[in-house]
Amino acid sequence: MYNFTFYNPVKILFGKGQIANIAGEIPTSAKILVTYGGGSIKRNGVYDQVVKALAGHNFMEFGGIEPNPRYETLMQAVELVRRERVDFLLAVGGGSVLDGTKFIAAAVNFLGDPWDILAKKAPVTSALPMGTVLTLPATGSEMNTNAVVTKWATKEKLYFSSPLVFPKFSVLDPETTYSLPPRQIGNGIVDAFTHVAEQYLTFPANSPLQDRMAEAILATLIEEGPKTVQNPTDYDARANVMWCTTMALNGLIGVGVPQDWATHMIGHELTALHNLDHAQTLAVVLPSLLTWQKQQKREKLLQYSDRIWHITDGTAEERIDQAIAKTRDFFEAVGVPTRLSAYGVDTSTIPTIVQRLDQRGMFPLGERRDITGDSVEQILALCA
Repeated sequence: MYNFTFYNPVKILFGKGQIANIAGEIPTSAKILVTYGGGSIKRNGVYDQVVKALAGHNFMEFGGIEPNPRYETLMQAVELVRRERVDFLLAVGGGSVLDGTKFIAAAVNFLGDPWDILAKKAPVTSALPMGTVLTLPATGSEMNTNAVVTKWATKEKLYFSSPLVFPKFSVLDPETTYSLPPRQIGNGIVDAFTHVAEQYLTFPANSPLQDRMAEAILATLIEEGPKTVQNPTDYDARANVMWCTTMALNGLIGVGVPQDWATHMIGHELTALHNLDHAQTLAVVLPSLLTWQKQQKREKLLQYSDRIWHITDGTAEERIDQAIAKTRDFFEAVGVPTRLSAYGVDTSTIPTIVQRLDQRGMFPLGERRDITGDSVEQILALCA
């Protein structure tokens, strides 16, 4: 196991009715900006719960944060925060709203062009405090330091990370997810599954505890995920999936182990160029990347085939192939297609993706730093 430092200060308020308790987590003197997306929180009752909880607090609103939050929109919120002297942010929504709000928090006091936080990895030296009310379990943004933002003008989707944007608290009430459409439910399951895969399906590092925690999340998603698709108001299944998505990317299973993230880097380009959902790109890329890297990931893929899919018959090669096929089947079963052609995207996009990754200095990718531009071409060809 590698050396590591682990720190996660986020307070989690989990379960029914927890939105009512946010008032006690925010200073009464704070001037709050409530951020949200397209308005679904006003249709499903979450907005009313938040407003009721904030009675007696001074707050204003900023809506319209997009899926794959746009830099241009977020900068409007930054200007609002500066103008109105807001000093606390409350993000209400899914991962995109949370990610966008993290960027707002980091950009408000940034000296220079805030895009540099993403494009040049400029260090974040201060950030506004923020809390979250999660309504779409998927990204783990409610309990981590990561955020992904898209610059619409240039079709760039980039990320940043800073411990200064850890939420002060996050509310996870499974009932807030009951109204999600099937597409978003499936997306969340795939997103969390791939987050685990990026930290688990690498190479052995003598880390049995991290491995078994990762495997527990994967097995729970496989068991509970389909239930949430079939019965949107199954509270127990929703609760289990919600906690899985948080645990998948709060840093715990990734300590002391090698991590990949090539699937995400390739997927970001597909989203930026073709406006696919983030999880759709992961469902497309991950099975093909695992196929392309069968030898590099051999030991962990065999462990995965045994412990997750219980495949014990056949040669090592056959067991690995079956495990990858079952991964693809699982994504399809929760409603997320795994081929580019299913989204109307053909292989003509491949050179552009490779070029964009190269221009940003992303190569080589992967836990072994062995995925080159040629590798990405081959991986995406398998995605057709």
